[in-house]
Amino acid sequence: MEEFNIPRTPSAYDYPLLIGHLLSTLEVRQPEQHIVYAEHCRLEYRTFCDRIHRLANALVELGVTPGDTVAVMDWDSHRYLECFFAVPMIGAVLHTINIRLAPEQILYTMNHATDVVVLVHDDFLPLAATLAPQLPAVRNWIRLAEDTSVPAPEEFDLPLCGEYESLLQKESTQHAMRDFDERIRATTFYTTGTTGNPKGVYFSQRQIVLHTLAVGVALSSPADQGRLHEADVYMPITPMFHVHAWGIPYVATLLGIKQVYPGRYEPAKLLSLIDREGVTFSHCVPTILHMLLSDPLAEQIDLSRWKVIIGGSALPPALAQRALDLGIDIFGGYGMSETGPVLTLAHLTPERDGVNGAKSLETRCKAGRTIPLVDLKIVDPDFNELPADGKNAGEVAVRAPWLTQGYLTDPERSEALWKNGYLHTGDIGQLDGAGYLKITDRLKDVIKSGGEWISSLELEDIALACSGVSEAAAIGIADEKWGERPLVLVVASQEGTDSGAIIAKFSQAADEGRISGWAIPQSIEFVDSIPKTSVGKIDKKLLREHYG
Repeated sequence: MEEFNIPRTPSAYDYPLLIGHLLSTLEVRQPEQHIVYAEHCRLEYRTFCDRIHRLANALVELGVTPGDTVAVMDWDSHRYLECFFAVPMIGAVLHTINIRLAPEQILYTMNHATDVVVLVHDDFLPLAATLAPQLPAVRNWIRLAEDTSVPAPEEFDLPLCGEYESLLQKESTQHAMRDFDERIRATTFYTTGTTGNPKGVYFSQRQIVLHTLAVGVALSSPADQGRLHEADVYMPITPMFHVHAWGIPYVATLLGIKQVYPGRYEPAKLLSLIDREGVTFSHCVPTILHMLLSDPLAEQIDLSRWKVIIGGSALPPALAQRALDLGIDIFGGYGMSETGPVLTLAHLTPERDGVNGAKSLETRCKAGRTIPLVDLKIVDPDFNELPADGKNAGEVAVRAPWLTQGYLTDPERSEALWKNGYLHTGDIGQLDGAGYLKITDRLKDVIKSGGEWISSLELEDIALACSGVSEAAAIGIADEKWGERPLVLVVASQEGTDSGAIIAKFSQAADEGRISGWAIPQSIEFVDSIPKTSVGKIDKKLLREHYG
């Protein structure tokens, strides 16, 4: 292949894509905009930028060098957002610890990531004190306190080097940011798998900047529906430890939007913040939205200005309709931990969908169309591309410049992830002629019965549309004759919910051609609750272990 040499002026600045550069215009464009941490703190952007520089200097003072890993154990806060920028600004790696993992899994991730400095909230001091003797690489622990006037509890034997605010106050508001290779690792976090230890997913500075720009373009492009703009008020309801809260905090900061960080997730508290701070843009998984809309306060406050992206799992039509009835502009999105994560967004097209009605609801519940720079296709088991006809289903394979290059120190699983030069998502989906993706199931969650694949998501949607059903989960259980048969677990929202009426809904769906006769469950099992993973998804692995 012929090589092309691009002429370069010796004194020209190459401008590497570094996370710190996302802050370059904030103090000029939005210096007085606010960042709010629940009831604890309210900062202007100019102060926020000063604090990022102070934190960067404090970490350098503690001996953190490029390539070192700095970990955070905190609720969603302004401090977490400061770490999103300050840690990569000095060339270090940010490890966002999943605080909902089991202690032994947290210990594994901290040792695997080789954390050298850990910022720990007071709520996690007991856990940190237990883990500290088993973390040989950790040199310093920094306390994160809501009330700095209260000393750290003495009963926890943890070698704290200081409290966050006091460390920042000692440092300069100016940090001379160095240029690094944009391909250096910027962040690491861990995703739980079906077997074995959590997997380390990592992203470079270049990848995070490109993801920020692409998501920013995609969210700001619609004329109205689902649009994010500088007059919005943003609050994540996806943990900041999970794929950088879907990367939206970087977008919101780039745009200089007012941001609200809620701390620990509690339904009434979240709804109160939406009301008090005028929140207009959020994102969460379906189970969290269901929890919010089930709280009595949801009926008492105005949610008509609230735009919400639903990801993590498919948006059930019944939940979407409930949100629309409250005036919420709800729509789906799609991605996964390994993809940074956003790949698609289900924005409406007015000429195709309008803004209300059945067609609009159907589109909102899809995964959506690809955002800029995403190359996505549906493939069969032999990696042949399937037509975008809205009927053929296959695995979603994808390429984009911000996808993880693999799993940290795990070359075998990294190669399997990138087989044939595309990242294999493990999701089954369909593409229609307009480019909208619909996820029909996870490969591991498909129910294989009598030689036919049955979508567990479709079964859950049917169950959730039944009166008296609050939550639903569908799994395959072993069957000697058919391989697997579907089992539907239901949480009832009222006494007297009839399993026969739910089965009748499935029979009706089969008569209408939505599902096959094979997909009609033989029975409905009522349960008090359905277990969730650390990021709020239905834990089907646990359900299969218990019922399968």
